[in-house]
Amino acid sequence: MTQAPTPTADTVRRLVRSLTDEHAAGGGGPEVRPVTAGGEHSTWWVGTRHVLRLALDREAALRLRRELRLRDLVRPYLPVAVPAGVAHGEWAPGLTYTLDTRIPGGSAEEHDVSAVGEADLAGLLTGLRAVPVRQAETIGVPRVAPRSLEALRRMAVAAAERLAAADEFDPARLHQLTPPGAAQLAAQAGGAVLVHHDLKGEHLVVSADGRVRGVLDWTDAAVADPAEDIAGLVLAVGSGAAVRAATLAGYGARPCLRGLWLARCDTVLRLTDRLEGRDDSPLPLLRTQLGRAWEPIMLERVTDLKKDDQDA
Repeated sequence: MTQAPTPTADTVRRLVRSLTDEHAAGGGGPEVRPVTAGGEHSTWWVGTRHVLRLALDREAALRLRRELRLRDLVRPYLPVAVPAGVAHGEWAPGLTYTLDTRIPGGSAEEHDVSAVGEADLAGLLTGLRAVPVRQAETIGVPRVAPRSLEALRRMAVAAAERLAAADEFDPARLHQLTPPGAAQLAAQAGGAVLVHHDLKGEHLVVSADGRVRGVLDWTDAAVADPAEDIAGLVLAVGSGAAVRAATLAGYGARPCLRGLWLARCDTVLRLTDRLEGRDDSPLPLLRTQLGRAWEPIMLERVTDLKKDDQDA
């Protein structure tokens, strides 16, 4: 198998110069610099107004091409911006690039989401729910089966004991989720919708006033359990804000609690993986996400879900 090339600053400059007016005018082109936040493609700032993403392997190239079609599909349904493409093509044989207009604002790791911003998140969830699933699948968006919360719970219980030994977590907190509780929060049949599937803080564009202005990186989108996006919001903005947004979007207690517990188990597992050398995510971020996921909320006191709360 041929080794994929590694993009360098010179690679990016040459590509950008071929795409910008500055090159035609004989200038040196805009400044380029790498974006440190990770991903499956190399990401670069291009001046102050654009972002360049380079797929690093054939699978990432396939997903990046699919994202271009998906963004056009979801844009009319969402109250927040998705990146608008300026140019796209191949930067190396079989490897895709896309040059997008930068959405103004910071990330949810830089700015707190306000109450109005929570309404923006509710609009995002509502819009995703409205996207026709068949159209998403037609352009190649995969269908992903819901995760077993009970299997995740068992793994998290074991991981929590190891975190306790490192003085990172009280494993008794996981006792709130019992096997019957996990069964009660199983995903409901026929509830799959289009989900972003990676709604972490770095992918939410938030303005200084706390409004959610855009959502980045749609390469992991899937037709799947909507609780996955609720779980992502828990990690990005905290349990309370995520559940309030999901409730405002029309989701009942069951998918909200399912998303909450998916996030809680995930954060325990990810922090354990990081401490044991199986993950290279920033340790402060993982600890922050753990704290957000374990914020207590009133909805946790619901113990007997009514039938009309089973909507997904």
